[in-house]
Amino acid sequence: MKSVLVRLQEYEGKASGAEKGVVGFLLEHADEVPQLNIHELAEETYSSASTIIRLCRKLGFHGFRDFSKSLVYELALRKSSYDERSKEITKEDSLEELVDKVTYKNIVSLEDTRKLIDLEVLQRCVNLIAEAKTICLFGMGSSLLVAKDAYLKFLRINKPCIISEDWHAQYLQAKNMTREDLAIAISYSGMTEEVLRCVSAVKENGATVIAVTRFEENPLAIIADYNLSVAATEFTFRSGAMSSRIAQLNIIDILYTAYINRAYEENVMQFQRTHIEKPYVNEGAEPKEKTRKGRE
Repeated sequence: MKSVLVRLQEYEGKASGAEKGVVGFLLEHADEVPQLNIHELAEETYSSASTIIRLCRKLGFHGFRDFSKSLVYELALRKSSYDERSKEITKEDSLEELVDKVTYKNIVSLEDTRKLIDLEVLQRCVNLIAEAKTICLFGMGSSLLVAKDAYLKFLRINKPCIISEDWHAQYLQAKNMTREDLAIAISYSGMTEEVLRCVSAVKENGATVIAVTRFEENPLAIIADYNLSVAATEFTFRSGAMSSRIAQLNIIDILYTAYINRAYEENVMQFQRTHIEKPYVNEGAEPKEKTRKGRE
């Protein structure tokens, strides 16, 4: 299911002069657009039909008709449409308001990221994971935390997987990859220099790259073979990755779960084999004291 408003929102900042008026109108008058034909929209936005068609194609649609049909469908599901800007954090916010706004952003990020998922691309990525000899993960900062989460998940089901916290080690890892391996590169901005250098090395070796990155044209999205897009719903000040991290983790969870379902019974047995027993104390019982040999 394609999301129209999210794509427009993220494209707004890089729209050309001729496109800015069209994007602004589409966001501000989304409910009216389905009633307009392309020539009426061009007149309303002081643009041309060719400009609108080019914009629709840049957003991933075949043309204005495809764009309009997708918008009608989305508006039916999301009547509140474009109200996210009113949820920015301000210094006057109370603790309760902060709780509500952060929670809201995380929920919206998950919902909008869901709308960006192309099921055909997702299925191809799951197949690539199954076919890969080794999965190599790349990420820095908060994206490294997401990569480590993926590593632990695949380790649990004995899928060969590699991740390193050291960038030089990640780069060497990329240099040693072969066509039989699969790279999963994680970067919200898609502009992290270390990740891009690793991905370039991966491509030189002929390995396939899956990118988990923000939905927009960015260096990582361009170089990757497949993109699993994350919606851009971070707060303007973005003091740290918050909603984007939640959305990235959700993408990893989806990939992992879909992969497990390919061989469900086998993986359930693997879960049982790799289950780590955790010590516990019976309710009401006193914990046993550990003593060293020779001590009372």
